[in-house]
Amino acid sequence: MSEGADEDATYLDEMTDETPMLFATSKAVLTIEDPNLHPIGKATAVFLLFTCMLGFLNGLDYASPNDGLVRPDEFVYRLALTAPDDTATFTGTVVDEAGQPMVNATVYLSWLDDASSMWVSEENVTDESGYFSFEQLDPGLIRVDIIVHRNDHRDVYSNRVLLSPPALIEPIGFTSIDFEFPSEQTFAEEPCQGTTEACEIRTVDRTPSQQDHPLMDSSAQAVYVLVGFAFMGLSLIAAGFSVWALKSGSIVLLRTSSVVAFFTVGHYWSACIFGLLAFVLTFAIPRRRIPML
Repeated sequence: MSEGADEDATYLDEMTDETPMLFATSKAVLTIEDPNLHPIGKATAVFLLFTCMLGFLNGLDYASPNDGLVRPDEFVYRLALTAPDDTATFTGTVVDEAGQPMVNATVYLSWLDDASSMWVSEENVTDESGYFSFEQLDPGLIRVDIIVHRNDHRDVYSNRVLLSPPALIEPIGFTSIDFEFPSEQTFAEEPCQGTTEACEIRTVDRTPSQQDHPLMDSSAQAVYVLVGFAFMGLSLIAAGFSVWALKSGSIVLLRTSSVVAFFTVGHYWSACIFGLLAFVLTFAIPRRRIPML
């Protein structure tokens, strides 16, 4: 062994003999994040599940056009109230009870103009296939009188129709309705207009029974139902994220659930408001740390 190494060993021996070795302890504890959600987080997850239930009920209401709190015609009418003027088209056909097209039938439209508080009207006639078409109408409620001259009578068939407003990116709202004109026997059973024995004008008026639910485009009703299924699907996805967050303890999943629940909207905006509240609450959830064993 070299001389330098002997000197180092001697120095270490002297230091060990003179100064005893000391060991210090610390109160520091190694910790990791708690994999379980904080009680506030669990309460938020349960609140989100309740919100998802509301979203599902909203969607179920939309998907049931003949029941529920809001019907398709009411939904479309609300949209029509804020739609621009001259953005609706109205097309359709007129056929008799046997399904044959009625040629040269007069289709007379009338509606109340909100700006002038006066009744406005337009008319057209059907072609060889019983088809008619109107453009640049105002979305909303109108009265449709179909007038046919036959056998020395003028038969008038009246209905209440809801014109669809533009939807999504479309600049024009489309409404298409096919009318089945009542038979002569049906008109003969109706009370005569006037006091003359020879009843010239005969009327079948369906508007009283259509006050609550007017005729509307079938595709608009189908879109309404699809919106309901979309709400139900989103609410189920949001509920899945909430359950996943409860099991994994992830605040990110909980926040994702609140964002998805926000888009289950509904006509009373219940799920929308609660989803937004749950999103804000996710930022108030503390993250606990537990000792590492």
